[in-house]
Amino acid sequence: MTKLRDAALSLFRIVVGLLFACHGAATLFGVLGGPYGGTTPSIGQWPDWWAGVIELGAGGLVLIGLATRIAALLCSGTMAYAYFTVHLPKGLFPLQNGGETAAMFSWSFLMLALLGSGAWSLDKLVSHLHHRGENATVQQI
Repeated sequence: MTKLRDAALSLFRIVVGLLFACHGAATLFGVLGGPYGGTTPSIGQWPDWWAGVIELGAGGLVLIGLATRIAALLCSGTMAYAYFTVHLPKGLFPLQNGGETAAMFSWSFLMLALLGSGAWSLDKLVSHLHHRGENATVQQI
């Protein structure tokens, strides 16, 4: 069951990271249907440009499973901020205020921050190589 859980977690991370990175690419570069507002933000424009950078950059890190916990926590906070500042003023519930995507991303990334990247990730590879290097050093001593 552990192998199945790790595989499922890895696939979940990959899909969520890819979808989030696509939002960032759409926001910053007008690709994949373009940004929600219709126009790409100017460089440094608050908060749209910064959100796009986080979506693309941190979403990409989550996708490949590198620094997953930190990147996922940043993504979760970004989506919580979006929910509370953009959607909540329009109504209490996500179905009323259009915040389903922000809420789902926020909770999904929080779960990844808590559970980690799974078996198929660069985090796992880096950890494995680090431990292998430590063992080689200990054997030489």
